[in-house]
Amino acid sequence: MAGDTFELNEASIEDIHYVLKSGRYSARSITQLYLARIESLDKHGPAINSVIELNPDALTIADELDREYGQNGPRGPLHGIPVLLKDSMNTADRMSTTAGSLAMVGAPAPRDAFLVQKLRAAGAIILGKSNLSEWANFRATHSVSGWSARGGQTRNPYVLDRNPCGSSSGSAVAVAATLCAIAVGTETDGSIVCPSSINGIVGIKPTLGLISRNGVIPIAHSQDTPGPMARTVGDAAMLLNVLAGSDPNDPATENSSRKAQSDYTKFLDPNGLRSARLGVARRFFGFNTDVDQLIDECIGQMRGQGAEIIDPIDYPVNEGLDEAELEVLLYEFKADLNAYLKTRSSLRVKSLSDIIAFNDERRSEEMPYFEQDIMIKAEAKGPLTESTYKDVLERNHRLTRDEGIDAVIGKYRLDAIVAPSNGPAWLTDWVTGDHISGGCSQPAAVAGYPHVTVPAGFVHGLPVGVSFFGPAWSEPTLLRIAYAFEQVTKRRQTPRFLPTVQF
Repeated sequence: MAGDTFELNEASIEDIHYVLKSGRYSARSITQLYLARIESLDKHGPAINSVIELNPDALTIADELDREYGQNGPRGPLHGIPVLLKDSMNTADRMSTTAGSLAMVGAPAPRDAFLVQKLRAAGAIILGKSNLSEWANFRATHSVSGWSARGGQTRNPYVLDRNPCGSSSGSAVAVAATLCAIAVGTETDGSIVCPSSINGIVGIKPTLGLISRNGVIPIAHSQDTPGPMARTVGDAAMLLNVLAGSDPNDPATENSSRKAQSDYTKFLDPNGLRSARLGVARRFFGFNTDVDQLIDECIGQMRGQGAEIIDPIDYPVNEGLDEAELEVLLYEFKADLNAYLKTRSSLRVKSLSDIIAFNDERRSEEMPYFEQDIMIKAEAKGPLTESTYKDVLERNHRLTRDEGIDAVIGKYRLDAIVAPSNGPAWLTDWVTGDHISGGCSQPAAVAGYPHVTVPAGFVHGLPVGVSFFGPAWSEPTLLRIAYAFEQVTKRRQTPRFLPTVQF
């Protein structure tokens, strides 16, 4: 949308805090502006359809924050900042939490997710829930990213007939189109990295256990993690400050109290590429000549800023990892979802088998484009005590950790591994499903290690990201490198909502 006149277009957290402090805006007036923009762009105009539900109490929350601000100053580091949450995060309010499924519509969650509690305590204004690939893209083999029965199809704001990737589709699109200041997504494998890359924003998939999953609809506890999605590395780091921390109700976060940083923004060094030792994983190139050329240009700029580039590095192929990863996810999805549903006792569905039956009953609404073969395979799995599950999980971790990221980082003495995040967005196709051309999310996802994607530029008007990933708890190093790259290149551009790619 050329000539976008939105008063807070591309506004950062720091920008919003400045106008609040100056008295030029209040939390209420800022919230009103964002709500009006959602109404204009998301539901009308280009109709990008990234927001599944608005928070009916958003303005009431803003009024309370304004009262607090006048009496005591800001509540916390996100005071008055409008945030959207992926519709898989419990909110104990008048909004639903459904993973995009009609089967989950009913009574709201009884308690806020732990991360939602932290956001509220920090002063964030939760504008609403963002649309997603239904069940976080773990329902069918030939699914369509960004589509849910409850929310419909989210569209890419750069080129509207292109896909937004998923599963955190709405969170990425809303951030890209400035429908919120920041958003929270989740990733099991690629669900933060891919939509962030394809929608021209920054995404952080953190180390597993840095952020609590308590109160988040799961796929698999060995890979699931929430993470920040923002237009800048700085905003993503500020959001990570709030989200990170240990939670007694999520055992995976036990190490977070020792490993998490109190302030990730202190690592944002514009000279952070100087002397950084980066390994180029050519294994993840070669799927698109234009993408290869773009990322090579980015690598040249990194070298120009003083980074030591090791190109190529020998990154293991790990034959059979796709199938092995799926095996683990199938086992864990059944166990974890059934456990989660016990916390939502007011819902009609009590188990994965109930959801499968619901989808069959409501086939015309729930399965107009793709089926539920993944759910059926998951339902057939046994308990997590089975040796098949335990053996495959151990093998996956060994391949992606000891013999994967850790081995490569150690062998070449690297600070981080560099690769293209994804190819450009594909046409949304409800007949044959997604057509993802490439990506590098799997190693860090299966290992449970951190991965940051930053805008790298454009291919035929479509955004592409560059990825930095490394060993467990290396977020400070990755953020330092990502921030320095961002500051030098400034590759992000605002979306123009084109109807199709123009050649």
